[in-house]
Amino acid sequence: MGRTILVTGAVRSGKSEWAEYLAFQSQRPVTYIATATEDPNDPEWVARIQHHRDRRPASWGFIAESTQLTSAIQSVPQNHCILLDSLGLWVASHLETEPSQWHHLTSEFLDLLRTTPQMMILVAEETGWGVVPAYPMGRMFRDRLGRLIREVGLVVDEAYLLVGGHALDLKHLGQPLPPVKDPLT
Repeated sequence: MGRTILVTGAVRSGKSEWAEYLAFQSQRPVTYIATATEDPNDPEWVARIQHHRDRRPASWGFIAESTQLTSAIQSVPQNHCILLDSLGLWVASHLETEPSQWHHLTSEFLDLLRTTPQMMILVAEETGWGVVPAYPMGRMFRDRLGRLIREVGLVVDEAYLLVGGHALDLKHLGQPLPPVKDPLT
């Protein structure tokens, strides 16, 4: 079975750079799965995506997939290291998905994490450390991503929190919580 790693943290904490470092260290061929979609009307967003591209070696494979993660992962050869950046953008692309369908998607994704033969590094944004969003879609995003990260963190082999210029090894420093009782809505 493959090794699975969660890399989480706040904006500009170094999540992607740490995940890229771990991918380099794997000594495997790397396939990068990007969940971001470009918006030509947002030059700042395009520049952020380009910055990520510029850091990646040309030898890394690349898949752009914002919605069908399990299919994208299953298409990658078993000997590869998959770097998936990011779960937050995947959640955002499914905000209009009905709760029962969302639960199905996340259950399928978590099952894949438990059984994947590939090494997989997942990048996820921490949200909810601030003010509760004033609008329903913002609260749904925060709740869905927070629950997903919690569940992923319980399934993966390694978990890192990037904060203050350091990668904290959560599996060695923390105690796991019981699984979430309420569905991933």
